Amino acid sequence: MALSTDPPEGASASYPALPPITFDRDPSTYRHWRVTYDGPVATVHMQVDPEGGLRGDYELKSNSYDLSVDIELYDVVQRLRFEHPEVKAVILTGGLEKLFCAGANIQMLAGATHHHKVNFCKFTNETRNAIEDASAHSGQVWLAALNGTAAGGGYELALACDEIVLIDDRSSTVSLPEVALLGVLPGTGGLTRLVDKRKVRRDRADQFCTRADGVRGTQAVDWGLVDAVVPRSRWDEHLAARAAERVAASDRVGDGPGIELDPIDLVVEADGVTGRHVTARIDRNAHAVHITVHGPVDPAPGSGDEAVDLAEDWWALGACRELDAVILHLRFNEPTLGTWVLHTMGDPAVVAGHDAFLASGGSDDGDDHWFVREVRLYWARTLKRLDLSARTLLALLEPGSCFTGLLAELALAADQSMMLDGAFEGDERPAAALQLSVANLGHYPMSNGLSRLQSRFWGHDDTWKAAVDSAGTPLEAADAYEVGLVTTIPDDLDWDDEVRLFIEERASFSPDALTGLEANLRFVGPETMETKIFARLTAWQNWVFQRPNASGPDGALRRYGTGSRPIYDTTRV
Repeated sequence: MALSTDPPEGASASYPALPPITFDRDPSTYRHWRVTYDGPVATVHMQVDPEGGLRGDYELKSNSYDLSVDIELYDVVQRLRFEHPEVKAVILTGGLEKLFCAGANIQMLAGATHHHKVNFCKFTNETRNAIEDASAHSGQVWLAALNGTAAGGGYELALACDEIVLIDDRSSTVSLPEVALLGVLPGTGGLTRLVDKRKVRRDRADQFCTRADGVRGTQAVDWGLVDAVVPRSRWDEHLAARAAERVAASDRVGDGPGIELDPIDLVVEADGVTGRHVTARIDRNAHAVHITVHGPVDPAPGSGDEAVDLAEDWWALGACRELDAVILHLRFNEPTLGTWVLHTMGDPAVVAGHDAFLASGGSDDGDDHWFVREVRLYWARTLKRLDLSARTLLALLEPGSCFTGLLAELALAADQSMMLDGAFEGDERPAAALQLSVANLGHYPMSNGLSRLQSRFWGHDDTWKAAVDSAGTPLEAADAYEVGLVTTIPDDLDWDDEVRLFIEERASFSPDALTGLEANLRFVGPETMETKIFARLTAWQNWVFQRPNASGPDGALRRYGTGSRPIYDTTRV
């Protein structure tokens, strides 16, 4: 992905300026991870290069990590899912003697902008969730083999795995020492996974999270912090047996060749991003960016095997990878673009064909083809990333758009949507239409476990049923508005003014207030482990990171490792 090298807009003079952050990686360029394969079992070794961080003012000692390490891990997770259909169990272990991972690098956190810290935690969370998604839905189960101490974010990484094995060497521990040592919280889901996923008793979880020295041995098993402690003499044997059991239970089908993930072909310039399937046009004066997903030109593949042959030439995979990359680029490198305006362009009928193929699983026998399933799951993760981005989302449905099925999810994800009633003067294209399909009924769930359609009509069963009944029917503006699928339907005389006024008004509001507003309104209904991690935990960590007790000159992040204790303002707020 080609990038400009201009410093990011708004970089603070008190922090080292970062060049634009890129997310494309390749195994040949990894500095922190090594993956080995033994038939259906892959082993992922974490061995962080101390000199391989994003900035040059800290070292990644003791297998501590920064964003560069997690970007590579995200690439590892993606490649395991797409390039290795034969892999059914993944063993995650440390590459250093008696050490799994020391967690997030403290010097990095102390010297990072607030914006970078929050985005770092969010991206890291999303990667952890992708590991859990692989275990839950792809038949590719992850096991954490803690060959030594796992502290903070290192233990949180282990918590993302289905099973945790700790070496029994009388010294290795697991710990979440952030409260005791750093004045912050475990930032990548540790608190939630302790009690929601591993069912650790609440008082023991409290004791564990305020105990800097951690827990080891049989006590770690008794408390539910790990599943087993194993002596070094039986370590390899135990891991092999556990991996074999996971392989035997896997529903992952596919021993054929995988899909090689090529570099994403995006050109990023000062005024936007250009890709084959996704473009983004920046309007800096309005603090907005217009993101357009271009629909497919060619018809859908005829089978899962045909989709494999197409690989990244299949629109569904190529468009998803580009949208994912654009979202990450805008999050990290364009923080002042507070409004994302979502467009689509293409033939709705062709989109409907790809949508139906994805829904079918690429197979006539009722079993999902592994590759089609992975692409559908990838879209689910990417749409969640869109939901979780702290930006206003506005969808514009115009002549030439293709908000159909899968791409209708973009309109349903938006905070507000405008649909042109009719056509523009002199425009011979047919009026915009919105068409739902079976895909909108649960194939791409939000973090709250609901479809975006369910979230939209939460508590309104009659209107939800009317929307469901409309699936398969192209709805023009008046009908879409009547069903409740769009917010407003201006005509061509008012369209430009309505869009302009919305974007100008959004830019006039406090971005902090908008972030809180949107996050509270988007995730209705039930709370899940994901919503707790991204809403409750992220909100608190966002606030804690700004407090002097953590980030001030005498705060814990600044004084960590200096030999001086932090000075806390003891007032509770």
